[in-house]
Amino acid sequence: MDAARLLEDYARGDFFLATAHRTILGSGAATELTGTDEARLAERVRRALGDAPTPIAAGVLPFDSAADGGTPARLVIPEGVRFAGRPHPAVDRLPRRHVGLPERVTPVPEGRRHAEAVADAVRRLGERGLRKVVLARALDLEFAEPVRPEAILHNLVKDNDRGYTFAAGLPGGRTLVGSSPELLLSRQGDRVVSHPHAGSMPRSADPVTDRQNGEALLASRKDHIEHAVLAEAVAEALRPFCRKLDAPEKPELVSTPTMWHLGTTITGELADRDVTALHLAAALHPTPAICGTPTESARELVTELEPFERGYYAGAVGWVDAEGDGEWAVTIRCAEVAERSLRLYAGGGIVPESDPGAELDETSAKFATLAEAMGLPRGWLAEF
Repeated sequence: MDAARLLEDYARGDFFLATAHRTILGSGAATELTGTDEARLAERVRRALGDAPTPIAAGVLPFDSAADGGTPARLVIPEGVRFAGRPHPAVDRLPRRHVGLPERVTPVPEGRRHAEAVADAVRRLGERGLRKVVLARALDLEFAEPVRPEAILHNLVKDNDRGYTFAAGLPGGRTLVGSSPELLLSRQGDRVVSHPHAGSMPRSADPVTDRQNGEALLASRKDHIEHAVLAEAVAEALRPFCRKLDAPEKPELVSTPTMWHLGTTITGELADRDVTALHLAAALHPTPAICGTPTESARELVTELEPFERGYYAGAVGWVDAEGDGEWAVTIRCAEVAERSLRLYAGGGIVPESDPGAELDETSAKFATLAEAMGLPRGWLAEF
């Protein structure tokens, strides 16, 4: 099956995931499973897959399902599912699709307010015994015509030949669409892999500047501290499930079309094959990459300082099959698509060494993944 055909056949409400190894299109919903207790949901999914017409369940986990009235996880067992290999180079021959310019862009909060929130967070880290907290901001884009998630997904797949490019239906007919560089968890047989990312620097069209940005990230004490907090937490969360675990001491430099990151590939050998990819994703999530540490204190500070609900941003998107195998990516570099509007999200990790101005610039750079997929010039959203 041609991955380009799966991309062409995607329709709003379907599940789509393209990675460096495979492309998945799940069409329709034979069964929908939702819940705010993700560990119990994993058991329900396991039972449901025993009699399912298709071999996988796919969908999204929210940033926070545990709070009172929290956003529920949503998974579907598709009516039909098709698999193909990696999308590139098959999609390279496809033309880009038109998305259209927004009539209005509203930052939530305005950039100056976000920088003030970062400064506030830096002050509160020591007061609350926090090593790190992640603060995000959003951009609300309004359009005169209906927004087509099919077009945005199409361009995202063309633009990103690595990482995890996805679209997933949300309650109310909305769609979460994005291209994440970060693997939360994959399980295949007894092999478990996580590839956490923390520490960022923007890419540049100028090769010399681009190389210097990557070298600066590798040399940045602040970014290495931020990354170490994350890698340690992920390794400790996986350790109880694994008979063997390998967590390298130093991160490697990872690139996307718009950003440099520090990443660590953590691998393990699963001790109990009854533990599915969804069980593991629920146990890991949220990591310090998108929340902070300690988790509960960081989540409280996020709630206090961010003027919006994250919903499915900074959650996870992925699939699990009847054998327990699957993969889940962190839902960053994404947007929530409604009928005539988009909400874009971007965030950054705050540690004691963080500079508010630099953190604001980092969020602007991270908006570029979606901005370019929409046909907007690089840097167009930076003024917001």
